[in-house]
Amino acid sequence: MANIVGGYIMPHDPLLFVNPQKKERDHLLAVYSRICDKVRASGATKAIIFGADHYILFGPRCLPQFLIATGELHGPIDRLPGVANAPIASDPDFANYLVNHAHGSGFDVSVARDLGVDHAIGVPAQLALPTDGSVQTVPVYMASGVEPYVRLQRAYEFGQMVRDAVGGMPGDERVVLIGSGGISHWVGTGEMGRINPEFDKKVLDAIVSGDPSTLLSMTDEEIMRDGGNGGMEIRHYLAVMGALPAGQGEVLTYEAWSGGVTGLGFAEILPA
Repeated sequence: MANIVGGYIMPHDPLLFVNPQKKERDHLLAVYSRICDKVRASGATKAIIFGADHYILFGPRCLPQFLIATGELHGPIDRLPGVANAPIASDPDFANYLVNHAHGSGFDVSVARDLGVDHAIGVPAQLALPTDGSVQTVPVYMASGVEPYVRLQRAYEFGQMVRDAVGGMPGDERVVLIGSGGISHWVGTGEMGRINPEFDKKVLDAIVSGDPSTLLSMTDEEIMRDGGNGGMEIRHYLAVMGALPAGQGEVLTYEAWSGGVTGLGFAEILPA
């Protein structure tokens, strides 16, 4: 029987790679490699990455609540030093299985037959997964970057649906989940550059506890106030938590890095 062997939370802040202020960052980049080693050690064969479009793929005319890519993948298509726009191993059969299961579970997901992904998917796929193609990726884009946002509860329920889908698969696939993004940051607003470690700690404490209630009780107004519009990406974390209920979390690294505009949080969630 297929099963979920672990989950990870990680940032995708482009400034970590552009590094315009030339700040020390090697210790942060090393965490992606550390996670990659963990994924390899887990024997994972598939990865589902939850991310948000940044007006790079869909634009204002097409804003799907959920989108699953079912064909060939490459990215990130936005240029980031040290992160090549390269092919990403995919599994159309697994992706289509998830689409069909989602449709049968009341999630009317959109589909992309092939996709050049942005940094939300491309950064974790290229840096936190083995580059030998041994772990095949399914990207899931959620409406957490641009209004109208997916409701927090719905994001958590999507993770529950993914858990059911994986549990019903034949074979012995081993699946890892990645929630990409966050934590606190303000994008394109007058507060851009602000980081709120208190909000970030609240989010990471919820992940460590395995209890999503703190995150689910937040309103979008509270998230916008305390975590910025970029904080809306906690929906991706909730999807991972929904798929790993009561999973034991561990913060791998957190830093309000002065070279960027984002509270950079890395965490691992192990199955209960």
